[in-house]
Amino acid sequence: MTPAPAGAPPPAPPAAAPPATGLWATARIEAVADGRGGTALPLLAGEGPLALRRVRGGAGEAEVMLVGAMSAPLGGDHLTVEAAAGPGARLALHSAAATLALPGRGGEPARYDVLLTLAGDAAVRWLPEQLVSVRGSDLRVRTRAELAPASRLVLREEQVLGRSGEDPGLLRSRLTVTRGGRPLLDQDTACGPGAPGGWDGPAGLAGHRALGQLLVVDPAFAAAPPAAAVLGEFAAATPLAGPAVLVTALAPDALRLRELLDAALRTYGW
Repeated sequence: MTPAPAGAPPPAPPAAAPPATGLWATARIEAVADGRGGTALPLLAGEGPLALRRVRGGAGEAEVMLVGAMSAPLGGDHLTVEAAAGPGARLALHSAAATLALPGRGGEPARYDVLLTLAGDAAVRWLPEQLVSVRGSDLRVRTRAELAPASRLVLREEQVLGRSGEDPGLLRSRLTVTRGGRPLLDQDTACGPGAPGGWDGPAGLAGHRALGQLLVVDPAFAAAPPAAAVLGEFAAATPLAGPAVLVTALAPDALRLRELLDAALRTYGW
């Protein structure tokens, strides 16, 4: 390196790394028993695209609708939904429309995290609309549910690979469920360009473009566990090593997938 001439100004510092792109937003929900047979929501706070609205629910249940206030997640976005239900609380969570994973300008992946915490004999139903992986997108979904031994949970996930006539983006998702601090379910799924080979082969999706699952955790299953069952050519119910059953299904489109999971919900849900 050639030394700078005497009296020359010091060299300019290296350029700072460009700031991270994307939107960070969190929605927080807290449900507690109100002492009168109902459920109160002392915390209901959304940010950015994660708007929350309380809607009319069933008897004793608080129902919350997640309303998309803008297009998200785009590449580089990090969205988080956190919901906690205290002992005796009954909470149902829905979304008003499908979620579209869209490509961003810089090619960064987007993240969508969901954390459900159930205490005591709380009961939570997490039933969002479909997640659509748009061509060129890269989304990483992480869903975690932490249950007390007496808690009940219904959790549905539906993923659609591409819009009509469109190739999908890269979609990577992980679902982790613990009960009483012990693992109940931990699984990964990867689909689309860049996923491990075989994801669309006969041992994977076999050409289908909609995949989903329904998890039902209910202490009542300890005394009367559901039996393993074939629910269709590409759908099955699998009892887990705990008071739970997992229904997995493949379908050619979102409509048929919803029909399969709704039938399973009527059989195993509450």
